[in-house]
Amino acid sequence: MAAMVRRQRPRRLACWALMAVLLADLLALSDTLAVMSVDLGSESMKVAIVKPGVPMEIVLNKESRRKTPVTVTLKENERFFGDSAASMAIKNPKATLRYFQHLLGKQENNPHVALYRARFPEHELGFDPQRQTVYFQISPQLQFSPEEVLSMLLNYSRSLAEDFAEQPIKDAVITVPAFFNQAERRAVLQAARMAGLKVLQLINDNTATALSYGVFRRKDINTTAQNIMFYDMGAGSTVCTIVTYQTVKTKDSGVQPQLQIRGVGFDRTLGGLEMELRLREHLARLFNEQRKGQRAKDVRENPRAMAKLLREANRLKTVLSANADHMAQIEGLMDDVDFKAKVTRAEFEDLCADLFERVPGPVQQALQSAEMKLDEIEQVILVGGATRVPKVQEVLLKAVGKEELGKNINADEAAAMGAVYQAAALSKAFKVKPFVVRDAVIYPILVEFTREVEEEPGVHSLKHNKRILFSRMGPYPQRKVITFNRYSHDFNFHINYGDLGFLGPEDLRVFGSQNLTTVKLKGVGESFRKYPDYESKGIKAHFNLDESGVLSLDRVESVFETLVEDSPEEESTLTKLGNTISSLFGGGATPDAKENGTDSVQEEEEGPAEGSKDEPGEQAELKEEADSPTEDASPPPPPEPKGSAAPEGEKTTEKDDGEKPEAQKPSDKGEAGFESVPPAPEEEKKQKPARKQRMVEEIGVELVVLDLPDLPEDELARSAQKLQDLTLRDLEKQEREKAANSLEAFIFETQDKLYQPEYQEVSTEEQREDISGKLSATSSWLEDEGFGATTAMLKEKLAELRKLCQGLFFRVEERKKWPERLSALDSLLNHSSMFLKGARLIPEMDQIFTEVEMTTLEKVINETWAWKNATMAEQAKLPATEKPVLLSKDIEAKMMALDREVQYLLNKAKFAKPRPRPKDKNGTRAEPPLNASASDQGDKVIPPPGQTEDAKPISEPEKETRSEPAGSEPLELGGPGAESEQKEQPTEQKRTLKNDEL
Repeated sequence: MAAMVRRQRPRRLACWALMAVLLADLLALSDTLAVMSVDLGSESMKVAIVKPGVPMEIVLNKESRRKTPVTVTLKENERFFGDSAASMAIKNPKATLRYFQHLLGKQENNPHVALYRARFPEHELGFDPQRQTVYFQISPQLQFSPEEVLSMLLNYSRSLAEDFAEQPIKDAVITVPAFFNQAERRAVLQAARMAGLKVLQLINDNTATALSYGVFRRKDINTTAQNIMFYDMGAGSTVCTIVTYQTVKTKDSGVQPQLQIRGVGFDRTLGGLEMELRLREHLARLFNEQRKGQRAKDVRENPRAMAKLLREANRLKTVLSANADHMAQIEGLMDDVDFKAKVTRAEFEDLCADLFERVPGPVQQALQSAEMKLDEIEQVILVGGATRVPKVQEVLLKAVGKEELGKNINADEAAAMGAVYQAAALSKAFKVKPFVVRDAVIYPILVEFTREVEEEPGVHSLKHNKRILFSRMGPYPQRKVITFNRYSHDFNFHINYGDLGFLGPEDLRVFGSQNLTTVKLKGVGESFRKYPDYESKGIKAHFNLDESGVLSLDRVESVFETLVEDSPEEESTLTKLGNTISSLFGGGATPDAKENGTDSVQEEEEGPAEGSKDEPGEQAELKEEADSPTEDASPPPPPEPKGSAAPEGEKTTEKDDGEKPEAQKPSDKGEAGFESVPPAPEEEKKQKPARKQRMVEEIGVELVVLDLPDLPEDELARSAQKLQDLTLRDLEKQEREKAANSLEAFIFETQDKLYQPEYQEVSTEEQREDISGKLSATSSWLEDEGFGATTAMLKEKLAELRKLCQGLFFRVEERKKWPERLSALDSLLNHSSMFLKGARLIPEMDQIFTEVEMTTLEKVINETWAWKNATMAEQAKLPATEKPVLLSKDIEAKMMALDREVQYLLNKAKFAKPRPRPKDKNGTRAEPPLNASASDQGDKVIPPPGQTEDAKPISEPEKETRSEPAGSEPLELGGPGAESEQKEQPTEQKRTLKNDEL
């Protein structure tokens, strides 16, 4: 018995551990049950949410629009966002910031910074010498970096989502352009961190669009690959994406649909904004020509006039997409001079002729990166607002050679819907159908390192090595490990971008630095001195390219191994407990597949990169830990190393099976590893084979960021605090405006009510004059001194007025409630009296209510009648201007007390059982009830004709018998009409029960 208790204790502890984990998950989910997505475009953004009961819904802004302008207006004492900020662009163009995402992650010498200055000369851009970036100089006291401005907008989008969801939201998925590099992606993450958002993923907008397309067409996806091209031309850029849809077999969820990004092409500056700028320049030239002889100033020198022209150009571009010509009109463009000019679609197309020639460029880039031909593309689908321009569709249709272009997707909201679906899949609060997403690396990343080699005896030289870490168009997220085998002292290596030959010269200038990070390792020599008797397995650097496409170095460690004798020991209690917990959580197996992710773990050897011919002994071991979907096709074997054999300890090895632990691989010295079938426990105890013992020593890492330094932690904290202070200031301003509006509305409404008959009936002339005087005095105070009043002062004034008018409003409200409440009370009293009367008419033998219960109900009814009559009589004596004694709350209390007594008796009658009937004085039984069954009628049975009394009656099955009250007589079995009587019994039973009901 004691042994059994000891065996059960680990399992009981494991159950408690499991319950603790589940409770922690539930507590974490209770805070945030809603997630959001932000489709952050150049010109506008769309916000979507998922919450219980609201699956994938676009959030409406305060103007009830589904699309919000990406515009922020910053003043000394207030901020405006969205449509409010867009309307301020004409009044205060310098303080209104637009298209600031083009400055994210870019240094001051970037061509895009100069392009932004040329497009929007009204903005003053300052220079940050610490990070070599720019910031917006609104005033001498106000300056904000692009990350801070984006953080404000993300915080505003969260407030819209929280108002729509009616609960706090912290988790979000944000869309970014597919061509964003590492510096730009990190800048978006820093902005989200300032806003207090937990970013579940930065998803590429083309991937989000493809996911939305696949989710709503899940049934059309099968094992046959379908290649779809998405052509997305937005306001600021153009991206062309080739996506392959097909079903794959996953380890966890079986056969599931998958999308794989096969090819991507882009143009950073081709979009609707450039077309609008061309139109704005054309309109400005026309306006200057109209005022040529008036010695007027150039309209381009007036920021407000240029803001008006840009808004008109945006409207004109939209109208010309559906009309051959249109009249541009601006009232009071500059110096109170109106502007009016006719613009045709042909003129617009001539202005943008060079832009339309660039339309096929992203298509060719996407086909080249995917190594596909146009014949393999089944459909070309348009996405983005700028694709509505007819000339764009015409040129694109000619370039792809299709009969028509697909328009069966919401060009504005597809990315937001796909991103919010991914947010629900990544959140713990929702369970969605798996959809495997395999995104692609646009810019390859490699590792470069230099080491000393001996080419000839006594002759040493430095050799530069390059190893591709993440190849172009390779899937991500994934983890990789690179092993350095020939270092026994501290060294450095570099992480840079790979071959960017697919970018043009101008794109390379916009791209920025091609060097990412320099990694300085410290403690390598100390680790070798710490384990002198161990065999070194190299210095392993673990890299992670996460779901957001951001590269990070997780850790660097020095690994050593040695052979030790394995002595059989009995498992400890903690080991048994760990094994039990592992079995409860899935048998100890670690699943490799993840929903909406990738799943295989491989290790491969990278050959020489970029034309370098390294010796086999100099090749670093590259281990891939990426998650990718499990497919039937196995990966190709790695290339065989060329040349002579490498020295011991420097050969690169490849894992035959991704799930086989590294400790079970044969060593480089030819030692045999563990067999696939382990020997029996008895043999293990006898043989005591040697096993490998691994020691891992953590190596210190110092990172030197080369592309764009991140904000230091203290500066990041100061920016977050500054934005939080601005948010609190905005909330206080909104609270004050709300208090002022409430006070003003109360004054106007009350002044109007004083002249209504129902209010005059319950008030005297003096009372109304007193209230009217106080309202007028407060209204005058609000007009004269209200602008400087604090929120507390406004609330205090409102409380005084409400207290003054409280009695008047109370009397009116009570009189409004009297008819309904009194009618309900009369109805309840009448029904209760009828119920009591019916209960007293029940025969004594069938009575289910006691005399005390009926007396109590009668007492409550009489007391309620008496209270009602007395209170109404007293109320009739009072004038209407006095406080009433007949209150609606008292009527409701009397109704609740009476209803409680009636409901008690009704519930008792509902579950009461009929009493057994007593015998009469002659000793015979009383008449049986009509619903009595023949099998329950006693022992005496009258035999049918032709049968003696000694014959036994026919017994019915036992399951159909039911007990009847004592004294009931049996019915005859057999004879004429016996069968019909039995058939009529259910009907008679129902009718009897109905008659017995109250």
